[in-house]
Amino acid sequence: MSIEEDGSVKHPPESTVDQRWKFLVFYLCFYGFMSQIRPGESFITPYLLGADKNFTRVEVTNEITPVLSYSYMAVLVPIFLLTDYLRYKPVLVLQSLSHISIWLLLIFGTSILAMQFMEFFYGITMAARVAYSSYIFSLVTPSHYQRMASYSRSAVLMGVFTSSVLGQLCVTVGGTPFMTLNYISLGFMLVGLILTLFLEQPKRSLFFNRSAGASSSELAGMHPVRGALAVPAPSRWRSSALFRMLQELSTISRLPQLRLWSLWWIFNSAGYYLILYYVQILWNEVYPTTDNSRVYNGGVDAASTLLGAITAFAAGYVKIRWVRWSALVIGGVTAFQAGLLLLMNSTSNIWLCYVAYIFFRGSYQFLVPIAIFQIAASLSKELCALVFGVNTFFATILKTIITIIIADKRGLGLSVHPQFYVYFAYFTLLAAVYLGAAVCVAVRHHWRKVPQELALAKEAAGKESSAEPGSVQV
Repeated sequence: MSIEEDGSVKHPPESTVDQRWKFLVFYLCFYGFMSQIRPGESFITPYLLGADKNFTRVEVTNEITPVLSYSYMAVLVPIFLLTDYLRYKPVLVLQSLSHISIWLLLIFGTSILAMQFMEFFYGITMAARVAYSSYIFSLVTPSHYQRMASYSRSAVLMGVFTSSVLGQLCVTVGGTPFMTLNYISLGFMLVGLILTLFLEQPKRSLFFNRSAGASSSELAGMHPVRGALAVPAPSRWRSSALFRMLQELSTISRLPQLRLWSLWWIFNSAGYYLILYYVQILWNEVYPTTDNSRVYNGGVDAASTLLGAITAFAAGYVKIRWVRWSALVIGGVTAFQAGLLLLMNSTSNIWLCYVAYIFFRGSYQFLVPIAIFQIAASLSKELCALVFGVNTFFATILKTIITIIIADKRGLGLSVHPQFYVYFAYFTLLAAVYLGAAVCVAVRHHWRKVPQELALAKEAAGKESSAEPGSVQV
């Protein structure tokens, strides 16, 4: 910025700046799309159970798959902190390297231990998703957050959809072996690694690197510390944004709406991801075909992703009084999911099982954006990130506990059908609790409304009596 001779202020041209951040956003979204092109992912379970690897269903259910929950819990917090401290890009590189490790182990690994390491690296890739979702906020100003976040999310969903369709076409139409699909997936992951190397290293992040580029308006988003005195060195931690957010976290946990939707996030997402982990094993048991061209996992993943995107979009147009109806909506959707789980587990028709799963995923994705809005509506983006991080961590702990008790061979070691009966009972219990809470909200609202109606009636009666001729006012 310069000052002309007449005193006017001359601003630098903004077109170059606009074009730069738009290109960065486009490149990040392109990377998000390409990183999801893994056509072999929908067919990992039939690949492990088939002639290529020849693992038993018990080994996959009770020894290999449980490692995913354990590894995710172990690396979630370290990766969450490293993502912010290292400013995103190194964690995205780690995610790409982990993806490559997954497919190398799937192709060349032959032992249960190798497949357990494969699940370990899969847990890293899941935990590292936070790097991609939060990277976008370092590129644009706060006024663009909502729109850019929708772009990045849409790129991921489109990548998952394209990958699932590509995989299904290769298997059904092209007769491609599962091993070849894994080589194709490995090739795309190598491309993804190359793309990460050209991502720009942001200069700031939400927590550890705020001073590098955080604007005063962003810093003002937090509740300011009273007083403007210099802070002594020993108390700098107490004055830090992270410490203040932890203090605020204990305060906002008393808000009924935030508490309700956070509990939904913890309990329902734990159950949701357990279903995703084990549903391919269920499909293989319902329809144990050896003809790969009749395995339609990719098509089901594509359909469920598309329905999830549609329901998530539609959720943005639902206009009701969420303070009154949140518990009822959550309870109704959870009860619907419980019914779908019972149908999936009791039917012998694989197509009915597929359809139930598609609707199960779609109903969950319907509530996700509503939960995000209800939790984030009154929070700064830093505090919002902390709340979602805490919710995800508790959900991961719960998911791990359930896995140890139900699925792991050191626990009950249940096969997939008894597991799904447990998940059905779990969602049924959650639905009963939510619907009970909805009844309590309705009763509380009714008893609050009655005194107000009586007061209004008395006031109206008093006005009528004072308006009558000859009435005497005391």
